[in-house]
Amino acid sequence: MESPRMRLPLALVVLVSMAVVAVWAWLGQPVPAPVSPLAAGEKLPCVSYAPFRPGQSPFSEDVAFSPAQIDDDLARLSKITRCVRTYSSIQAGLSAVPELARKHGLTVLQGIWIAADPVRNRREIEGGIKAAQENPDVVKAVIVGNEVLLRGEQSANDIAGFLKEVKAKIPAGVDVTYADVWEFWERNRGLADSVDFVTVHILPFWEDMPVAAEDSVAHLGEIREHVGEIFPGKDILIGETGWPSEGRMREGALPSPSNQANVIQELLALSKAKNYRLNVIEAFDQPWKRVLEGTVGGHWGFLDAYTREFKFTWGEPVSDHPYWKLQALIGVTFAASVFAVAGYSGRRAGGRPLGMREWSAVAGIAFFAGLMIGRLLATVPAESLGVGGWIRGGALVGLALLVPLSCAAAIGRRARLVTLTLALNSEATPGAPFFDRCLALLLAASLVLAAQIGFGLVFDPRYKDFQFAGLTPIVAAFAFYAAVAGPGRFSEGRHAEKMAAVLFLGAGTYVALNETLANWQALWTGSLFVVLAFTLWRLATAGRRR
Repeated sequence: MESPRMRLPLALVVLVSMAVVAVWAWLGQPVPAPVSPLAAGEKLPCVSYAPFRPGQSPFSEDVAFSPAQIDDDLARLSKITRCVRTYSSIQAGLSAVPELARKHGLTVLQGIWIAADPVRNRREIEGGIKAAQENPDVVKAVIVGNEVLLRGEQSANDIAGFLKEVKAKIPAGVDVTYADVWEFWERNRGLADSVDFVTVHILPFWEDMPVAAEDSVAHLGEIREHVGEIFPGKDILIGETGWPSEGRMREGALPSPSNQANVIQELLALSKAKNYRLNVIEAFDQPWKRVLEGTVGGHWGFLDAYTREFKFTWGEPVSDHPYWKLQALIGVTFAASVFAVAGYSGRRAGGRPLGMREWSAVAGIAFFAGLMIGRLLATVPAESLGVGGWIRGGALVGLALLVPLSCAAAIGRRARLVTLTLALNSEATPGAPFFDRCLALLLAASLVLAAQIGFGLVFDPRYKDFQFAGLTPIVAAFAFYAAVAGPGRFSEGRHAEKMAAVLFLGAGTYVALNETLANWQALWTGSLFVVLAFTLWRLATAGRRR
């Protein structure tokens, strides 16, 4: 027969499990999509194409693309678009694009990559001219330079010289243009005299004042009309526009699968209604771009880098968490484990059974850990780049699993508050229990990881992800444990906790305010640092018993 002492934790297990499932069910609901902008059989006007697959990068000296790889990509793209835009003429294998595009009935906007290196620039120009000369039926325009002014690598006069040279050497009927963010066209209006049409990039997500997804299409329309007023009578191509499906928020601009699907479809509808020339960025996700732009940079494609398949279906709802049932199951299992560890530790320790206050703290730990562990496991692969990124991701997962279980065990055994001294100075803490030392080590490791994430968001935030999925189980666990644990035995070494508390309080406040109140990811992450600060202050100032 069920004992009265077991009814409370069992009821809390059920309550927490129901809450975790309910939240995931809400998050996993498909987001309605606009009516498909494409009629049956209609294709996109043009898409940006780069052949890099996972593991390939332009930063690698030996990167090369086989004709078979490009042929497979263009075969897929020919089903959804009439045109591809490239960015380089000399990267190994790219010379095959025009011929293979012809095979699949595609036209090409041939890119010439212009940077600071004059030798490479010369090779690019010669390669682009050759592509146009040999494929005038396929190459409809040559784009001489991409965001060169934005990067500050050439002057407008230099670019005009390159345009004049290319125009003189390519067949009649093949246009030349230059591509850059719209603000740089506005600042260099004379450059329009050197092009057959103006190619502007309008990326609401990357604006200096980021534009939310729901406002991005209206913003694009306003900018396109503004550019039209600057260059009256000049044909204009929107050379890059789109939305990312993954990564950190910028103010109110949230990357997500549903936002990407909605924005792209609404952009296409606007371009058809206004008769805008449009190129969507981009065909396939480019994981290598994470080196330059963080997680967001690798997720602008509307086709997955690994499966090479569409991320969404035109006109159909899109779930931002399509595997929410599995994530909910993982969360419920982990939450139940937190309760089980607390109960087992309490029985092993003996003494008075845990009361409402202690079980409520365990429930808090279980809820936040169960809620976030599924999201953490999903985001770590996307947000981990290179050895350092995977080490951090692995540390987040490890601590997000160990800390909630350990804090639940500490509550179960009625362990007292630990300090960093237990982990860092064993000579000053003779006789401390082994469990307390282990918990203190987890605290120290968590502070190091939180500091690395927090101060990155303070001093170099533009491309840094908000690691709230991993931090939440850790911070919540220590906070609930600190709220119910009794004063610690050792009084030495409390200054480190106070100093860390002040630093995390400052970091949390700055992160939230710097990203504006529209950024819920920043508010969440900043709040975690503030909670961590108060937890550390509690550890440092709780009454001491010798």
